[in-house]
Parts: sequence; C-alpha cells; structure tokens
Amino acid sequence: MIIYAVHAGGRYVPFAESLSIDPTTPRGLYVNLTNRCNCDCVFCLRGKKVMPSTASLWLEREPTVDEVKAALDGADWSVVKEFVFCGFGEPTIRLAELTELLAHVKKFHPTIPTRLNTNGLGELYHGREIAADFAGLLDTASISLNAATAEKYFRLTRAAYGIKSFDAMLTFAEHMKAFVPNVVLTVVDKVTPPDEISACRKICDERGLTLRVRPYEDS
Repeated sequence: MIIYAVHAGGRYVPFAESLSIDPTTPRGLYVNLTNRCNCDCVFCLRGKKVMPSTASLWLEREPTVDEVKAALDGADWSVVKEFVFCGFGEPTIRLAELTELLAHVKKFHPTIPTRLNTNGLGELYHGREIAADFAGLLDTASISLNAATAEKYFRLTRAAYGIKSFDAMLTFAEHMKAFVPNVVLTVVDKVTPPDEISACRKICDERGLTLRVRPYEDS
C-alpha cells in the first residue's frame, strides 16, 4: 500500500477501501514510502504482523514522487484529519521525496496537519542536520525514544549506528524544536516498563518535549 488508513484493532486498509468501509468518519491519511530502515527493533511489527497481500505495508518497490502525488490527488480529502508519513520503513531515508510530498500537501491542503513518524536517526543517515528541511512543512514530529539510556535503547532498537544512536536521536529532537511546532517522543506500552517510562518522561521534561506512550500491537 502507498496510501492507507488505520482502522480498529490496528488494521491497515488501503485508503480507497477505508472509505468504502466508513465514508464519513475523519481519519488519518498515511503514506508508506519505503521498506528500508536503519533500526531492527526487537518489538517491530515488520516480522510479526500478518497482513493480506492486498493490504500489506511491504512494498514491492519504492513508489516515485509522481505516483504518490497521483494517489494523494485522487483521494477524498473531505474525511482527512491528519496527513502522516509512517510505514514499515524509515521515511527520512527518502528525505528529498518526503519533503517534496509535504510541500505538495501544504500547497493543496494547507489546513490539514502533517506528521512524521520517525526513529530520529535521519541526521546520522544523511551525515548532516536535516531539521531545517521541514520548516513550514511539518506540524508534528513523532520520534521513537524507546528507552531512557543509550545501552537500553541500543538493545531494543539494534540501530545501525551503534550506541551513539541514542544521543543522535535526542539531538535530532532538539534540532526539530526550532523548525517544527510539535515535537513528541514516544515509548511503547508493554515493551517499556513503568519505571523506564518515568525515566523517559524526565528526559522529555528536561528538554521541553512531550512524551507519548504508544499502545503495543502484537499482531
């Protein structure tokens, strides 16, 4: 799926099919850009979630910008409450395409809030600060915090860049604060024990960030 919606029970549905199921309720419009990811999280649904071939987040190939634009332009935006980049891969790996598509949505649907779900390692991947690329395009950055220490973070995420990934992710969040109105760090319920969530909340409070505890999906 290139564009999709999320239904009850964590069910991912192609956006057109979503409208046939429920034509009126406001929902997020999600874009799936890539299978590639620079983390290999122990709790990730990539290797666990069972999906039918007609509603799978596994891409046979990466869509072009024009293909995504065509899908977006053909969607019914009257029920869209938020525009989100999120799939089985890390969206910032395709940074140029990501920002071009954000600009497209802001041009034609300026009142729709935009969000990026990311592991926060885009600056390590690209070898430069990338936060300014999102200025005026992105309303919310949701960054996976996952743990309160670098060691625990690396054990959970198995990030491609090793132990330094944790500090780089937090630095990215700090950079994003200057360009994105809402920067949220997230942990996953059931994966993260209560004392760890408290420690993560302290990290967010110290940095002027918001912590969100995401519900865990096991299928």
